[in-house]
Amino acid sequence: MLTSLRIFAVNRQKMSSLYINNMCGCKITTRLRPSKPDVLLGKHYSSLPGLIGNDIKSLHSIINPPIAKIRNIGIMAHIDAGKTTTTERILYYSGYTRSLGDVDDGDTVTDFMAQERERGITIQSAAVTFDWKGYRVNLIDTPGHVDFTLEVERCLRVLDGAVAVLDASAGVEAQTLTVWRQADKHKIPRICFLNKMDKTGASFKYAVESIREKLKAKPLLLQLPIGEAKTFKGVIDIVNKEKLLWNSNSDDGKDFERKPLLEKSDPELLKETVEARIALIEQVADLDDEFADLVLGKFSENFDLLPAEKLQTAIHRVTLALTAVPVLCGSALKNKAIQPLLDAITMYLPSPEERNYDFLQWYNGDLCALAFKVLHDKQRGPLVFTRIYSGTLKPQSAIHNINGNCTEKISRLLLPFADQHIEIPSLTAGNIALTVGLKQTATGDTLVSSKSSALAAAQRAKRREEKQQRQSCEVERLLLAGVEIPEPVFFCTIEPSSWAKQPDLDHALKCLQREDPSLKVKLDPDSGQTVLCGMGELHLEIIHDRIKREYGLETYLGPLQVAYRETIMSSARATDTLDRTLGDKQHFVSVELEARPGETPSVTPVIEYAKSVSRDLLKDSQEAVENGVHNACLQGPLLGSPIQDVTITLHSLVIHPGTSATMISACVSRCVQKVLKKADKQILEPLMHLEVTVPRDFLSPVLADLAQRRGNVQEIQTRQYNRVVIGFVPLAEIMGYSTVLRTITSGSATFVLELSTYRAMNPQDQNTLLSQKSGTM
Repeated sequence: MLTSLRIFAVNRQKMSSLYINNMCGCKITTRLRPSKPDVLLGKHYSSLPGLIGNDIKSLHSIINPPIAKIRNIGIMAHIDAGKTTTTERILYYSGYTRSLGDVDDGDTVTDFMAQERERGITIQSAAVTFDWKGYRVNLIDTPGHVDFTLEVERCLRVLDGAVAVLDASAGVEAQTLTVWRQADKHKIPRICFLNKMDKTGASFKYAVESIREKLKAKPLLLQLPIGEAKTFKGVIDIVNKEKLLWNSNSDDGKDFERKPLLEKSDPELLKETVEARIALIEQVADLDDEFADLVLGKFSENFDLLPAEKLQTAIHRVTLALTAVPVLCGSALKNKAIQPLLDAITMYLPSPEERNYDFLQWYNGDLCALAFKVLHDKQRGPLVFTRIYSGTLKPQSAIHNINGNCTEKISRLLLPFADQHIEIPSLTAGNIALTVGLKQTATGDTLVSSKSSALAAAQRAKRREEKQQRQSCEVERLLLAGVEIPEPVFFCTIEPSSWAKQPDLDHALKCLQREDPSLKVKLDPDSGQTVLCGMGELHLEIIHDRIKREYGLETYLGPLQVAYRETIMSSARATDTLDRTLGDKQHFVSVELEARPGETPSVTPVIEYAKSVSRDLLKDSQEAVENGVHNACLQGPLLGSPIQDVTITLHSLVIHPGTSATMISACVSRCVQKVLKKADKQILEPLMHLEVTVPRDFLSPVLADLAQRRGNVQEIQTRQYNRVVIGFVPLAEIMGYSTVLRTITSGSATFVLELSTYRAMNPQDQNTLLSQKSGTM
């Protein structure tokens, strides 16, 4: 790289620009302004991330690194496992912060929202870019709370590797399983970091066993702890047969020593390490044929002679193949064993070129990128996080959005450093960028250099699929898989302090929806009120708080309500006729249809057509018919909740010439509502999977309380000194549960909720609910 670039760096006190001239003669200017960050974080940074004093720390801060040296990494875990603290230590040891941030003090880099600092949790995914030993690392700290699972999902989509942080005293927990399944879905290589080895009750053996049993993964032990809980003081590097000890007098953990294990000074540790290394070699050899041939050939006599580099290369291959997971340990809070974790990230997790993306061959090196997150900034407008898969992204260039079928211009290109951003002249494949100026782009949109580039890529994909005798929509071939947005389970009304503020509230909600696709906003057709739909109590509480803090609007939330569904238990048939004259035009529609319970679960109605329905007539009116069915199923006859698991069959359709599509939809919709009222109806309530971790002394009151909430306990597990109650409970019964649980356990219990399924209510509970809704109780 340095041979192809002539770089003239001048002290920033004399000149505030760095000029980069490449050999073809083009000149790019990027300003390194020592301006204050957008949000004051209350901690000491270097003048810019990547700059120490007046010296340029690394040319990677400005120039694109080789793709083999890039690591796009996510940090994921259960809530309170230490993700954000681990990120803070990583930033500190890589040289991008001057002091150690603390979640409890509210001064972390990645938790920069006011709500995150107050609550000590991560709500949004924060992207951080830094360098470590010649590698460029794009790291994302994701939430662990179940209400913000979508944040994890949309960021995993663009990552090449992930670090799963586990609490060594708890092992694999509920949300760990959720994010692990998400990573499995995107086939992301992972390494595990057993954090909190200094915590009372920490058990390396228990945590490793939980990885094997609950995650169904094969752990590769690369380290062993030296001591546990209060006696934890370092780790053993099994691959290199070394011990790493941290100086107890060091405040920041930078001062540690790496010593080879010797028979004379550490006979017991050496024996344990040799046994662990032999077990590791045998485990990797079982999973990698190339390594097995090497071991059985040259080193079959003595495994001790196997070079560490050969073993590391094999572990890298096994990790990429998703056949095993390297396991490391340490304590982020006590500043121990974070540097070896950074080494493992660069050594064992893949670069972008080691991930296989089929769609890249269609673009022939042209720009192909995915917008995976949108933030709204009051000064700069929408900020779009973008993963570049091929080509180069530059400011002042036009890009084509395939999803929105529109062309937009990128005004500025930034390198994200949490809520601080460095302006850069260009960025190449494999990197994650922050773009300014894309006003139409939303989460999950695919971006290319131009419409002609998209068409050319579509033609290449089409030719290949014709050879393979496959067919698909042209647009679908080009779209990168977006993010599956789960259906909300809670909703409540929201009103501004005065009607004059309603437009401001609508604007704020529109911006928040672009940032958070799991937030749904709809208008109640009966009352005219705005309704917020979200993933949980905390989710809606955070949205309410953000409207007040970021948009200066006082709003009032109505009581939280549960998102019920409705279905039918029997078949019914109905007819309807619409005959109306508007002006000099007559509109006539006659419909006969049948509704019956669906054979397979489906959130949307399944629409079928009887053989008696004219195909020619259906060709022109099918869209109008289906719109009518879908609109009618948005509101059921009992509670006005969406209808699911229903099959609608159209038996007869008569339309006079000149009848508008709107009239056809209206007649079909009215007929569907009529037939749903005729059938036996059933309310479905959301059933939540609940996991409560409680000290054994408080187990009885927790079980008694769950019994009163119509809970169904499946099993009770033992986790160290605690008990883990696993079961199912209706969502309607669990509102406000955190306060009750805190009271009956003296604040010592924690719980995790996740939507499991929708379940039919029993007749007694259904009648009680209907009476409450109608106000007769």
